[in-house]
Amino acid sequence: MTQDNAYDTVQKYHRAWTSGDIDTAMNYVADDVACRAPGIDLDGKDAYRGFIGGFAPMLTGIGDIAEFVDEDRVALFYYPQTMSTSTTPAAEFFTVKDGKITESVLIFDRLSYGPPEQA
Repeated sequence: MTQDNAYDTVQKYHRAWTSGDIDTAMNYVADDVACRAPGIDLDGKDAYRGFIGGFAPMLTGIGDIAEFVDEDRVALFYYPQTMSTSTTPAAEFFTVKDGKITESVLIFDRLSYGPPEQA
């Protein structure tokens, strides 16, 4: 069995968490993963799982924009669609080592994912 390259690892992780399968997504994340996101720094798989697991149920869809690969680093740009927004872009920059995501830098506009305005 061959080891996935960084792109394959990130794609499998991304498809899993954006479809709500957090357990499968975490198979591609290192135990000591570090994530930097707006307003929070997460260290370790449990903290990362809680963060991603808290957002995934809000997704109503996902729109891909672009992806870039540089050996063990992968960048994804996409539209996480929720009841609040379908046009607010997000970006993630991953570092993968030994088939596991070891670092994620997540960029998005937190205010756009707040509760929808009441009419």
